[in-house]
Amino acid sequence: MLLALFNKPLYVQRRYFVQEITGIDDVFDFLDEWPQEKRNLAYETLVRYCREAANGRWPIDAVRENFRVFLKQNGKLAELEDVPPHLRRHANAKISGM
Repeated sequence: MLLALFNKPLYVQRRYFVQEITGIDDVFDFLDEWPQEKRNLAYETLVRYCREAANGRWPIDAVRENFRVFLKQNGKLAELEDVPPHLRRHANAKISGM
C-alpha cells in the first residue's frame, strides 16, 4: 500500500549512498532499520506521528518536517547540494515522462 507522499523529498546520508525519502512508507522503512540502542523519545514520537498520518489523523507536512529535524539531529540529513543532480526529483517532472 502506498501511503502519503511528501510534496518534496528528503535525502538521507547513508554510509555509501544518499537515499531519497519520498513519503511515509520510506520513513517507516528507515525507522524500522534504526538501531535499537538509539531508539529514544524522539524516535518513538516520530513513529507515533507516522502512524497517525498513515491513518489520516496527522498532517503529512508535519511528519516530513519532524523527520527532517530527526535526521538533522542525528547527522543523517543530506543537503540538496550533497545529492547528485541526476538523482534529484524535479517538481515539474511528470510521472508519465511526457
